[in-house]
Amino acid sequence: MAAPYDLNDDGVVVVIGSGAGGGTLGTDLALKGIDTVILEAGGRHEIDDFENDEWGNFGLISWLDPRTTSGSWRVARDFPGLPAWIVKAVGGSTVHWAGASLRFQPHEFKVRSLYGKIPGANLLDWPIGLKDLEPYYAKAEDRMGVTRTGDMPGLPGNNNFKIMKAGADKLGYTCHTGRMAINAKARRDRPACQQIGFCFQGCKVGAKWSTLYAEIPRGEATGKLEVRPHAQALRIEHDKSGKVTGVVYADKEGKQHRQKARAVCIAGNAIESPRLLLNSASTLFPDGLANASGQVGKNYMRHMTGSVYAIFDRPVNMHRGTTMAGIITDESRHDPKRGFVGGYEMETLSLGLPFMAAFLNPGAWGRAFTTAMDGYDHMAGMWLVGEDMPQESNRVSLHPDKKDKHGLPIPNVHFDDHPNDTAMRNHAYGRGRAVYEAVGAVRTMPTPPYPSTHNLGTIRMSAKPRDGVVNGHGQAHDVANLFVSDGSQFTTGGAENPTLTIVALAIRQADYIGEQMAKGAI
Repeated sequence: MAAPYDLNDDGVVVVIGSGAGGGTLGTDLALKGIDTVILEAGGRHEIDDFENDEWGNFGLISWLDPRTTSGSWRVARDFPGLPAWIVKAVGGSTVHWAGASLRFQPHEFKVRSLYGKIPGANLLDWPIGLKDLEPYYAKAEDRMGVTRTGDMPGLPGNNNFKIMKAGADKLGYTCHTGRMAINAKARRDRPACQQIGFCFQGCKVGAKWSTLYAEIPRGEATGKLEVRPHAQALRIEHDKSGKVTGVVYADKEGKQHRQKARAVCIAGNAIESPRLLLNSASTLFPDGLANASGQVGKNYMRHMTGSVYAIFDRPVNMHRGTTMAGIITDESRHDPKRGFVGGYEMETLSLGLPFMAAFLNPGAWGRAFTTAMDGYDHMAGMWLVGEDMPQESNRVSLHPDKKDKHGLPIPNVHFDDHPNDTAMRNHAYGRGRAVYEAVGAVRTMPTPPYPSTHNLGTIRMSAKPRDGVVNGHGQAHDVANLFVSDGSQFTTGGAENPTLTIVALAIRQADYIGEQMAKGAI
């Protein structure tokens, strides 16, 4: 059974957030015999709660607390209160994600050395490299059941994939059904994918890996893990020496509690995690907890994103089968001859009719829009995702006036595209359209970015304390018993979907925390 811990138990490790980073870390700490409490701001929904209802499930699981946006990015105009599309529930965004599980490439850890100085970009090499993560990538792929690795075959290709594959073959690209954390066959108490679709609305059978049902129950079974839903972290406290001592959180009714801690690990996403550190400012840390470098909240990345949809003269029914059913990786290489540094992936994507109406071209109307929607069942689609440039001016900051229901400043998310991002997106639009035109598309439609599902940076790793906030193990430079365990620790974003890397880092971090605790260093 899950262990209930006393609020005054200062021997527990408190993990804030239960998604890819927090849910994995909390489980692994418990498996090591370490007393662990996960504080999750949202509720706990089980598989039976998920429905193939885009707007219904969006309202059920999404993080809808007030936020503001600024900057020139189109999302700030189209979705001013929704810069990110993430989950507020046990399991975090592993409930919502599509399942793409890709390793970073070697060059993506050393971009400052390889790309050189890019005007306007705050590039920095990671303090770790691929060799450091390879054994943890392998462990992550095994426990997540990533297709096309180990004993897990690839998923079957739906019509959306078959069209991408045919176009890729014409252009000389390599295309396959991807490396997905979705069981292609029954494995480790999770069934095989039934190709239901609507993956963003939560997997209805548990074939897709999520910490909600694939990790956290294993941790709870040890008796060393307690997950507290509806526990919104408000601030982290410390003693006179700067050592973290506990977390103040609010329950479902708004009542505040203080959980003492031996160590605290933040895994609340790259928006809420820096917000928590900034809201934890004190006399000792006047600019925010662990923020001697001034880098907390800065270097926000969301990946270069966009989509291309195409209409064909025969039905496609892209909504059938896996949401993300195929990938072309050829353009993920670093090749400055294309007019930009870094690279991008092309991944099949389908949205249901309600989301398509909302995201195809926000605010649009008239014949061009309505005829596109009329062709929904003849439509194929892909998502474009690539490495965006970290910029110090792209940041998560505390709003000067607006506060949440707990009286704390809400976050403002500021983002401007870097010229490299724009050049990459335009190139990706062209190649995406070419894939579809090669197989007879009668119309192609590039679409603007959606509210971000990949939120990275803001508490980045660095070799030197002056350049970032945490070291190569996610440990704060300024506070030895404070860790960051989500995508906010990324120094740069790479071209790949980030979840596999977040999980690998969490497994590695759990080993490190266990070692440090055994030594008495934490």
